Amino acid sequence: MNYSTSEGKRIPSWIIFLLATACGLIVANLYYAQTLVGPISTATGLSPGAAGLIVTVTQIGYVLGLLFIVPLSDIIENRRLVVLSLVIVIAALVAATLASNALLFLTASLFIGLGSVAAQILVPYATYLSSEEQRGRVVGNVMSGLLLGIMFARPVASFVSGLWSWHAIFAISAVVIALLTILLSRVLPKRQPMPTMNYGGLIRSLGTLLKNTPILRRRAFYQASLFGTFSLFWTTVSLRLSDTFHLTQQGIALFALAGVAGAVAAPISGRWADRGWTRTLTGFAFVLATAAFLLAYLFQGDSNTALALLVLAAIMLDMGVSGNLVLGQRAIYSLGSAARGRLNGLFMAIFFVGGAIGSSLGAWSYAYGGWGLTVLIGMAIPFLAFLYFLTEKKQA
Repeated sequence: MNYSTSEGKRIPSWIIFLLATACGLIVANLYYAQTLVGPISTATGLSPGAAGLIVTVTQIGYVLGLLFIVPLSDIIENRRLVVLSLVIVIAALVAATLASNALLFLTASLFIGLGSVAAQILVPYATYLSSEEQRGRVVGNVMSGLLLGIMFARPVASFVSGLWSWHAIFAISAVVIALLTILLSRVLPKRQPMPTMNYGGLIRSLGTLLKNTPILRRRAFYQASLFGTFSLFWTTVSLRLSDTFHLTQQGIALFALAGVAGAVAAPISGRWADRGWTRTLTGFAFVLATAAFLLAYLFQGDSNTALALLVLAAIMLDMGVSGNLVLGQRAIYSLGSAARGRLNGLFMAIFFVGGAIGSSLGAWSYAYGGWGLTVLIGMAIPFLAFLYFLTEKKQA
């Protein structure tokens, strides 16, 4: 296909739709295991306290990919880099499907995370196709696809696991990603960056970018805090639902579908950010996340009311996380195009470190302090981040 990818040019809207769909399908691989922590840990011999590794190792792989693969999008033709990354994902998904012990599954999980950074090559790639005044809308639309992938991953994995086994979702995804790879390799327009440095210089420049870009540091910290609480919640809520409410995998899947409603915040945030509401929306995201955990803490019984309020808490949390993500990405994409891949890689790496910490902390707190301790920690993190947000200067 021969579509221009010069910055500020328009391309067919179906390309943006394809990018949104691709991001959703790719990033879903990071989240299939979240509602399957129980059956996977049982099948692979992981203890309850170590069950969080099922999610954490995938996120660690993603962080490594963000730091060492995504920056390559500033020097290597983007379509080719995406295809190569997805080949890694396909191989890792096949390995996860065949895994019968913890070591093999966790190794496969590491590489699933590593290759899934293809989604974070596609998101800044989309911004090269849009003008400055449309950037928030484009990022919001692509990110809504990515976030729908995150949120549908959990219920889909639970439904598939209930019908067959937890292995099946990884086998199905391997086929889907293989077909997607073929499609993207054929229809995506090429984008060849004009590199000003080699790979070594590119990696060394990450520290300089982080040091000299206060907006990046602040926005990455905001999202790390919110994503940490997000990972803490979704790593443990499936255990809560089965232990307290005695839900089956299908019941957990229906609960997880509630989170899909939170994806509506992504395109809305993008549009409102274009109107200059970034600061107000950021504060609101922290308030939503804190209030979500407060609800979960105040109503800890096993009644239908407690379950309904837990659903509401999930929606509120997902709205806060998804909305703030778009705000952060729009802010860093406005810093310039030459380093956009590296800026995005740093931003995503930092907040996924928060996610890895959150999932590990969640598994530990649930195993040793129960749901009460877990939601208290979940409430404290966004509240403290909100206090830090209040120190932000208005022009930041």
